[in-house]
Amino acid sequence: MPGEFDFIRRFLSHFPRARVPVGPGDDCAVLAPQRGALCVTTDAVVEDVHFTRAAFSPEDIGHKALAVNLSDLASMGCTPRWFVCAMAMPKDFPARELSGLARGMAALAREHRIALVGGNFTSARELSITIAATGELSRPPLTRAGARPGDLLYVSGTLGDARLGLQHLRSGVKRGAAVRRQRRPEPRVALGRLASRFASAAMDVSDGLAQDLGHLCSASRVQATVELERLPMTPAVRKALGPEGALAGGEDYELLMAVPQGRGQAFERACARAGLRVTRIGHFSEGSGWVCRDMTGRVLPPPAGFDHFRAPSAGLTLRNSKAKPVTLLLP
Repeated sequence: MPGEFDFIRRFLSHFPRARVPVGPGDDCAVLAPQRGALCVTTDAVVEDVHFTRAAFSPEDIGHKALAVNLSDLASMGCTPRWFVCAMAMPKDFPARELSGLARGMAALAREHRIALVGGNFTSARELSITIAATGELSRPPLTRAGARPGDLLYVSGTLGDARLGLQHLRSGVKRGAAVRRQRRPEPRVALGRLASRFASAAMDVSDGLAQDLGHLCSASRVQATVELERLPMTPAVRKALGPEGALAGGEDYELLMAVPQGRGQAFERACARAGLRVTRIGHFSEGSGWVCRDMTGRVLPPPAGFDHFRAPSAGLTLRNSKAKPVTLLLP
């Protein structure tokens, strides 16, 4: 049976050698920042919480583990540079699945030019991957606390796709655009860097716009108004979930951005030139929290977002690799 160091060698073989003073194989990595301040984030994906090995391929899991961290770096407007990966897995975890995890993670790492510089392997009952990622800033960071009354509210991409993807998986549909958005989210790194030239605040949409916009408003001490008819949705999401489902669904990993009104048109033009989709969905004003307005101007209460430690409103029941029923949290 392969040992810990066999797993390490197999995993590292899928990544290029990191160009750092000290990389994988020592007690710590040694990094040499070239610019200004550093951003550091960490996140985990856990079997039977965020995925099952029956519904997600090893490549999907490796991709998603890195993508959720890259999304945090994107929201701050920084350039990804390095990451470390701590993996816990069963002792009988197949070597071919470990290679698949590495391939999915390494492909995304190459795309965003972020280097693996260290990590750890340990045994556990279930598979989990915890990543800590670091990026460099060339401008002041975009935080949640910078929005001001009068700023415009933008969101990237489309909303609700990942939630619809989970519903498709629950019904046995394992292909399609929505399922791919659930399995392989696309971190908006290029948009984050561009937005740092225009925006006053930003954050990524991981727990649903309903939840995350509330965090941004709280940190900035402002109120947001969202115009429901402006929400960007695919026809499939609009039909299956509607605006409320799109607002409440998590794991889209899009970016929410506050842009001063005087910079809005320039921001939209810059995004169009770069081929990056953004939609103005509302504005900020004095007050607290956020509200929705329908096409008639009527104010509606916002839906609740997703919280890992509260009972989910629904679940995705699948069979995992050990053929026992598992309910994934459904944001």
